[in-house]
Amino acid sequence: MHTKLITKNPVLSSKIKKLNLGCGRDIRRGYVNSDILNIDGVDVVHDINKFPYPFKDNTFDEIRCWAVLCYAKNIVKVMDELHRISKNRAILNIHEPHYNNIGRYNEPYMRRVFGRCSFDWLDQNCINEFSNTRTNKKFIILNVKEIPTRFGRLFPKFIRKYLTLILNEVCVATEFKIKVLK
Repeated sequence: MHTKLITKNPVLSSKIKKLNLGCGRDIRRGYVNSDILNIDGVDVVHDINKFPYPFKDNTFDEIRCWAVLCYAKNIVKVMDELHRISKNRAILNIHEPHYNNIGRYNEPYMRRVFGRCSFDWLDQNCINEFSNTRTNKKFIILNVKEIPTRFGRLFPKFIRKYLTLILNEVCVATEFKIKVLK
């Protein structure tokens, strides 16, 4: 699939630039809306698994990824590419399916699910055997939030954390706020 610019979006020339990557039908005003599907409101048609992305280096102040990274064939390459198109100190707002959500089995194209430690390998401040061994790009995880299901809300957060290891349907998604450093 080839990248295609669909419309002249005034956001493309504005001072603060925001990307809604993998937007689907969630078209956002003030964002460059990009998706693999050529549907109404999409500004740039592009597959996240095709590199390089059709944006210049250091373009975006914010990138929103809502249930799109779960389709990535190579998450390391995707994160490297998001780093490339982000400005220094840009914010990545990521919302992805939680590994505990059984709904993940209903999606045939989904390649991965996420938990609170899914991006530890990126964080400059995280010290473990995987920290920054897969990329030389610099990121800092600012916040991680696991979104509980209705069932999960019955339990305090500190208990929910452990329940996700033994029960399904405790959390539905994981949200990450990550800062890009250059």
